[in-house]
Amino acid sequence: MKTSWWQNAAVYQVYLRSFADADGDGIGDLEGLRLRLDYLSALGVDGFWLNPCYPSPGADHGYDVSDYTDIDARYGGLPAFDRLVADAHARELKVLMDLVPNHCSVEHPWFQQALAGDPKARERFIFRPGRGDLPPNNWQSLFGGPAWTRVDDEWYLHSFDSGQPDFNWRNPEVGAYFEDVLRFWFDRGVDGIRIDVAHMLFKHADLPDWNGYPEYNILAQNQPEVHDVLRRWRKIADGYGRDLTLVGEVWVPSVTDLALYLRPDELPQAFYFDLLQCPWDAPAFKASIDRGMEEIASTGATITWTLANHDTHRMVSRYGLVEYTGGPAHRPRGVVDVTLGQRRARAAMMLVLALPGSVYLYQGEEVGLPEVLDMPDEVRQDPTWLRSGPADYGRDGCRVPLPWNAKETAFGFSASPQTWLPQPDWFADYAIESQIGVAGSTWELHSTALELRRAITGPLTWIPMDRPDVIAFRRDGFVCVTVFGSEPYRTPWGIPVLASADAAPGTVAACSTAWFRA
Repeated sequence: MKTSWWQNAAVYQVYLRSFADADGDGIGDLEGLRLRLDYLSALGVDGFWLNPCYPSPGADHGYDVSDYTDIDARYGGLPAFDRLVADAHARELKVLMDLVPNHCSVEHPWFQQALAGDPKARERFIFRPGRGDLPPNNWQSLFGGPAWTRVDDEWYLHSFDSGQPDFNWRNPEVGAYFEDVLRFWFDRGVDGIRIDVAHMLFKHADLPDWNGYPEYNILAQNQPEVHDVLRRWRKIADGYGRDLTLVGEVWVPSVTDLALYLRPDELPQAFYFDLLQCPWDAPAFKASIDRGMEEIASTGATITWTLANHDTHRMVSRYGLVEYTGGPAHRPRGVVDVTLGQRRARAAMMLVLALPGSVYLYQGEEVGLPEVLDMPDEVRQDPTWLRSGPADYGRDGCRVPLPWNAKETAFGFSASPQTWLPQPDWFADYAIESQIGVAGSTWELHSTALELRRAITGPLTWIPMDRPDVIAFRRDGFVCVTVFGSEPYRTPWGIPVLASADAAPGTVAACSTAWFRA
């Protein structure tokens, strides 16, 4: 059976605004990325996923799209995109775009027509009469506050910021439009599409009040009609005959729900967020991996692992949290032991890279960047923060521009000292170029693990362990051992081929992962 490239790929997530700035305006751009493609090749990834770089007013930094078939001039426009794709393919790097089909920008031409009162245009969105001075229902935005904004005598639904009106996917014009968008980017040479909130396209047809848990409104997401859309998109992708992929961002209540999106005629891939949400705990990690292997494997799909992205706090800070003071589970605030977090993050990375399936790595994780938790309120830009205030500090802390060189302006990210989000002074300690070629650095650990990972094959078989804080598995003559506890673990497998922390001979260090040939 033929294996597709994406089934075992390691894909690097590029948050473009913060990767590399070539034109000196303090904002990352496509040319900055193109000039550093050799960096991605040296790291050892198979491709990269671009966060949205379409024209956008920036209410949610690109996730409010005003034109789905163009590239924002601030990032270099379509010519820069075409150069990037050509140069990436010359290096055998795959390119994935980010599609945002649940909502657009208030500046999208369709919505501008709706604001002007065009009835047909309003049918492309979810406009409804209010209940007197109250909105049509009690739904809340995922960014905080009401999910409705009033325009004249009607209200429009926005599951996120008010600058991001939701499309009405019950209108066939919307589906036809996005099928054309898919074809536009596939025709332009991209190798895959990451689908933003793929589970949210449809809402309950009657839009009733939601009186359940506020964290997950089942009336506003995971509706059955979405599967027909994904089947049509899968047919389009498969019709190109060049091994394209669709990767769903699907936040659903259970792995069983997630598996429904991965049937043979629907999505080839969907991020496995179950593991990302696990605490640093051996039984929790093992149980999550088991759920994925049992539920996802039954669909014929491979698991798409990830432990970090542009919406979550960085691994070092999540795993190093020793005192919780607030915030959602994937963006917790509190006291962080950075040294402990780095040990655990390195171990978790090696564990995930040894698992069967594909893996997505978020930029900056390869050098062990912690979350910027102490960013001044006045410089925060995330609408999550702006709408919820202290309830959620938002996602700016994982989006700070990367430090490339400890001694250059803006740590080598830009010729401008004024970057779109400020870089703290301590970023110098994590400069990428200071870690490349340095034995034991987090960058070298990632690079070596990514290279060795290519030789790891076969199904996963758990190895019974005599300590509850240790998990281990075998894959075709290869053994991965992770110690979650504070004491080293003695093994019978000799010297590891790679370890996330130094250990005495015959042992795996505390809070570390080691790979053995056995």
